[in-house]
Amino acid sequence: MRYRLLGRTGLRVSELCLGAMTFGEDWGWGASAEECRKMFDRFAEAGGNFVDTANYYTNGTSERIVGELVRSERERFVVATKYTLSSRPQDPNGGGNQRKSLVQSLDGSLRRLGLEYIDLYWVHVWDRFTPIEETLRALDDVVRAGKVLHVGISDAPSWIVSRGNAIAELRGQTPFAAVQVPYSLLERSVERELLPMAEAHGLAVTTWGALGGGVLTGKFKGAERPSGTRLGDNEWGKAALNPRSLAIAAEVERVAGETGRSASQVALAWVRAQPRGNLIPILGVRRLAQLEDNLGALGLSLSSEQLGRLDAASRIERGYPLDLLARVERQVYGETVASLDVVR
Repeated sequence: MRYRLLGRTGLRVSELCLGAMTFGEDWGWGASAEECRKMFDRFAEAGGNFVDTANYYTNGTSERIVGELVRSERERFVVATKYTLSSRPQDPNGGGNQRKSLVQSLDGSLRRLGLEYIDLYWVHVWDRFTPIEETLRALDDVVRAGKVLHVGISDAPSWIVSRGNAIAELRGQTPFAAVQVPYSLLERSVERELLPMAEAHGLAVTTWGALGGGVLTGKFKGAERPSGTRLGDNEWGKAALNPRSLAIAAEVERVAGETGRSASQVALAWVRAQPRGNLIPILGVRRLAQLEDNLGALGLSLSSEQLGRLDAASRIERGYPLDLLARVERQVYGETVASLDVVR
């Protein structure tokens, strides 16, 4: 396992992150505490130090399990958790990104984790009712109080992240160090705005859903389910079985056959090979065998020809303005654009 800097901070995190949304059986499909221990120990043995959970996951059980797992070597592990999603659906302040929600959510997470501080605190989802200025100031306060070391934002438009960091920098507040997004051969829409934004601002990018809700593991075949069937265990990770996704999965399987590796490893290796930004895939596993397989992606380098085929099978239209900007490059930069080396 190698390590990355978390955005423009000095915090070192492992190049793979262990996702803990599967930790706990409260939702009927997660892993038992015993299986979580096996997965965590194997991840740590491989050099992993980065664990990602949320106050919402398995009704808080995930945070309790993570806290128990890291507590004996707290200094070694980078613990990330999130707030935003409502814990009291009948209470208008039971969720959201406002200061009240943040304060009560953070205190609850620290109690469940049994920790004195959180390394990375995520805004889980953009809350359109709360001014970003309020969220940033509240986050900065908990950083200054020593309860949180770094902050990030998940599932938010690129303009919100950019505006938020511009405000934070101008006001001397703590900026977002990372964003969290879905990214896979089936879901490449973040290439339009979010990945270029993160690269431009030096943000780390933790990616979820690399296996496309199971479609890219090779376990679904074209005739097994009707077109349009939804897959995945939860609302966050569902993917559709349709001709496009099945064609991409078939190409992944062909590459897997050529490399002698699993389809899951190929799908993860593709994400890791993408040149734009500091990408850190989150492993969402429920069994030790799945984790062992996913860790095998660390030693897999796909050839340029294989990457080209996967790209061709999964390519998306970037849309306006990116497609237009690509077409008018010579009008903007002249004939020398191809010979210009940009080093900043």
